Amino acid sequence: MTQQPGTTAGTGHDEAVDKARHEIVRVGTSLFARGYVHASAGNISAKAGDHHLITPTDAALGFLEPGRLALVDARGEQIAGDRASKTLTLHRRICSADPTARFVIHTHSTHLVALTLAGVWSDDDVLPPLTPYYVMKVGHVPLIPYHRPGDPRVADLVTARIAAHAASRTPVRAVLLERLGPVVWGPDAATALAVLEELEETARLWLLTDRRPEPLPSHALDELRSAFGAAW
Repeated sequence: MTQQPGTTAGTGHDEAVDKARHEIVRVGTSLFARGYVHASAGNISAKAGDHHLITPTDAALGFLEPGRLALVDARGEQIAGDRASKTLTLHRRICSADPTARFVIHTHSTHLVALTLAGVWSDDDVLPPLTPYYVMKVGHVPLIPYHRPGDPRVADLVTARIAAHAASRTPVRAVLLERLGPVVWGPDAATALAVLEELEETARLWLLTDRRPEPLPSHALDELRSAFGAAW
């Protein structure tokens, strides 16, 4: 049974859980202040040991309270906080599919949602490799066809994409949900934030230029692979 907000079912003194709580709140506040999220759209989760913390359903990310975050055990059962976001399954499946994923962010970022409405570059790469930092910091971002928010089938589609890219040695750090926005992940909050920011700003850049710029040429991509280990 879910406990009252502020309790942690015996893990209240767990430093990993406490740190994750404050990182989620810090990231939510930063995203809201900079216009990456609005109203109650989006969600954030963090893995702490074998537990997950995730923002509650319909929570405004700019006004999160650490004690109200949903705490979920290794079996996926909620043990503390307010009711977990409906995207909990997707977040947990991403962390299972990619061992490096410990912090997951989903937003309805304006330019990325607009991109899915205007038309992505391709279903395998929603944006072309326009800039070196997009190639290095973001990499390939596949489009996930529209499903209603919280549809469990989305987790199957996302994890299939993760597995396919892992097999080709071009790991993905993000996907774009059609009409709903990006889901990004990384080993920590800073890495996931960097992916989200670079992804959203590249979408903004491409839309501002009427989707006309050509991708970086193949020799430039080869140079980025050789100099920086870019997985493109």
